[in-house]
Amino acid sequence: MDRTTVDTYERAASTYAARRPVRWRDEALAFTARCLPGGAVADLGCGPGGYLPLLPRPLVALDAARSMLDLARAGAPDVGSFVRADLEALPFRDGSLGGAWARNSYLHVPKARLPLALARLHWAMDVGAPLTMSVVGGEGEGPWPDDDIGPRFFARWRADELRDVLVGAGFDDLELAPMGETADVWARGRRAVALPDTVGPDMRLLMCGLNPSLYSAERGIAYARPGNRFWPAMLAAGLVSRDRDPLHALVEHGIGSTNVATRATVAASELTADEYRVGLERVRRLCAWLRPGAVVFVGLAGWRAAVDRRAAAGPVEGGFGGVPAYVMPSTSGLNASSQVPDLVVHLRRALDHSTWHAS
Repeated sequence: MDRTTVDTYERAASTYAARRPVRWRDEALAFTARCLPGGAVADLGCGPGGYLPLLPRPLVALDAARSMLDLARAGAPDVGSFVRADLEALPFRDGSLGGAWARNSYLHVPKARLPLALARLHWAMDVGAPLTMSVVGGEGEGPWPDDDIGPRFFARWRADELRDVLVGAGFDDLELAPMGETADVWARGRRAVALPDTVGPDMRLLMCGLNPSLYSAERGIAYARPGNRFWPAMLAAGLVSRDRDPLHALVEHGIGSTNVATRATVAASELTADEYRVGLERVRRLCAWLRPGAVVFVGLAGWRAAVDRRAAAGPVEGGFGGVPAYVMPSTSGLNASSQVPDLVVHLRRALDHSTWHAS
């Protein structure tokens, strides 16, 4: 999170609590009714704890400011755990949360870093667990004018922008709507059987598959099957230094990952034409927003089915989403015609084709 904002909350926790009363009781109670039974629920960015009495138990109250947690603990001593942590580095075990409530907290994460923050949340949640979050509606990001609490950073989101990020983060059953006099954007959804995007600013390459397999979605790792040649080829090409670690690939090497369709299936043939169309447009907007050095579509057959039935492996004329694009053969173990040395050649050509390489 933005450190200036956290420092402001440390200094002004009592002022914030006095000036920001609980306004969304019905929304909190509706969220509580949707939570999975038995699993812990998290209030992410709990602030002074106004919503804690309305949320289910067992409950974890998390905030980046110690002063806020002190107020929250005093007001809701029955809460089992109070955790000081950053929304961009959640300390939860994979699949451990039965629900996540985030009232105006993720708006303090810079926009280009929100997809990865929500990917971390996806991994922490159980399948089917509900998410309810709110942000400030609007355009752009930066300080709030004439802030009565102190200097704080705000990312302002349009509903369509936030929807794209949540879809990419592996949430479905989404409902987004502006609510209240301040036009906050509220989002409600559930953690899907999907593979979240691992994307962010300054990517060298954005690797894009057709859709994740159930095997990969269950493990949270793209191309996770032992027989898939993706990770051996990436290692051999020198693009990554850890096997089957998409987070390390992004953070340390600038290699992002997404899919045309986020829904995990046994076979790509289960996808509908509409899923291809909608998914490609989302990836196009993602490229136009984050501007990777190039986007690499993994799977020539998938590209032919979704875009151009006569396409050949290699650079895509005109690029995609305003950035260079490259199509390479499938890395599946079933594709006997493309072994690791062949795939390495394609990966290096894709990097040569990228604007990151040119700069």
